[in-house]
Amino acid sequence: MDIFLLLLGFLFVCLGIIGAFLPILPGPLTSWVGLLLLHSTKIIPMDWTFLGITLAVAILIWILDYFIPGMGTKRFGGTKYGVYGTTIGLFVGLFSPIPFGMLIGAFLGAFIGELLYDSKDTNRALKASFGAFLGFLASATIKFSIAAIYFVLFIIQFWEFKGSFF
Repeated sequence: MDIFLLLLGFLFVCLGIIGAFLPILPGPLTSWVGLLLLHSTKIIPMDWTFLGITLAVAILIWILDYFIPGMGTKRFGGTKYGVYGTTIGLFVGLFSPIPFGMLIGAFLGAFIGELLYDSKDTNRALKASFGAFLGFLASATIKFSIAAIYFVLFIIQFWEFKGSFF
């Protein structure tokens, strides 16, 4: 059973790295499930402090993932309309069947929101949309970094107890 939990945990940690770029999987949360599965084995002692801190970080990143593109829009001169458009575009893109739906949704949402605010200033609308795009890329980078750290933590903890597994 321990080997099964180890392999399943490894699968989840790997899926977490992939989930940093795919909008369907919450990357850091998926990686955290892999850490939880590793700690669920009888070999590796349950460390509730470690799991609690890593869960808190994963939840924080998951929540920030929905706000960072809006913050990018605001930073590049967007208005509340652009921020709202970015958020709406992210959710629409999340459920759209097209590739890169969240990325396109954030960009188009910010652009449409800014055009609703001022239909004559397309340059500002494009600048705000570019901010949404950069915000989305920043969010993906943060998610990938956390998922990669969780992968390394998984490997380190496994390596420490590898003799007991095999």
